Amino acid sequence: MIAAVATAVVHTEPASVYLADDIDTLHRLLALEVVARTDAGLLNGRAAEIRTALLDERWGDAVVTWIRETGTGIDVYTNNSVYTADDLPPDLIGAQLQFARLFRQAR
Repeated sequence: MIAAVATAVVHTEPASVYLADDIDTLHRLLALEVVARTDAGLLNGRAAEIRTALLDERWGDAVVTWIRETGTGIDVYTNNSVYTADDLPPDLIGAQLQFARLFRQAR
């Protein structure tokens, strides 16, 4: 069975990528690692509102307000597969490749 993760890409320079085992955990992770680490002076007077949302565990409200005030985008993806060596055994890749779309084209 292939495991799945929730992923967020925070469009800072350089971009930051966060992974969690589900979307609820990812929301808490973004709240703690991205939103709460922001200097209040960068939030255009909305720091108190964001603090309240965080303390009330309204992660989405805090993150959305943070995005609006900082202008920093965050892309969130759910159910991304995590592959292991067992999922892609090296001795079978050649056999699997020949059935891929690229190899179905006339030669």
